[in-house]
Amino acid sequence: MPDYAILTDMTADLPEKYCEEKNIYVFNYTFMVGETEYTDIHQLPIKDFYAEMRAGTMTRTSQVQMETIRSIFRDFLEQGKDLIYYAFSSALSGTFSTASTIAEELREEYPDRKVYVVDTLCASLGEGLFVMKAVEKAEEGLTIDELYQWSLDTRLSVIHLFTVDDLMFLHRGGRVSKTAAVAGSILGIKPVLHVSDEGKLVPVKKIRGRKQSLIEMVNMMEVQMGNAENPYFAISHGDCIEDAELVANEIKKRFGIKKSVINFVGPIVGAHSGPGTVALFFMGEKR
Repeated sequence: MPDYAILTDMTADLPEKYCEEKNIYVFNYTFMVGETEYTDIHQLPIKDFYAEMRAGTMTRTSQVQMETIRSIFRDFLEQGKDLIYYAFSSALSGTFSTASTIAEELREEYPDRKVYVVDTLCASLGEGLFVMKAVEKAEEGLTIDELYQWSLDTRLSVIHLFTVDDLMFLHRGGRVSKTAAVAGSILGIKPVLHVSDEGKLVPVKKIRGRKQSLIEMVNMMEVQMGNAENPYFAISHGDCIEDAELVANEIKKRFGIKKSVINFVGPIVGAHSGPGTVALFFMGEKR
């Protein structure tokens, strides 16, 4: 194991067991379901979270608090550990900016320690996949300086493709207009979106029909994967495991990639994408 700490966000949607095994510290965000505030993912089962959304309950999110980041960073530095923090895309949250400011302060306070903050430009298990790759590099022996440079060089190779079952959730999150959401719902349009080089959610295709949109993501993977190595891929879902498994089985059948990581889209991303989201992540040549 490396002699430095690796940190990330709950937005990475990594399996809890994995984070425990690899000693990855995970920052919690705050989310609201109706009038109830939650500061820990364990306070509300994820299936209950999606049930509330399906019932029409409004959801909101807020970034990691400045004092929380400062306190946790300082804890590691006090232990004599350098640290590298993989933050949720700066285009989707202010956490990266906040953490960067704190890192500058602490470098002056702890001149013998190293504090790196990486803008992953990733979301959900795309961020998680990136962290998993970083952990592998750390275990191979990369120094924290080498890992930081590798991270900057590699982050845009993490490809995100996702589709949603109900456009109204994307409308509520400001991602599509109400006109487009209503028209799409009437016509059965299921958009395929990706995360751009700037870390933003961008629609790339309009597909008619749910199953067709799921298969289209696999078609796009074939093109975007190129010659990149993918010993495993990742899928996150908004409480629709059958659809996630449909995509996974199609990938395994078509490309022979046997290993995968499948997990829920957590409440921070899920509050904006909604139930029925299926997101596919893999390494490729270009987003």
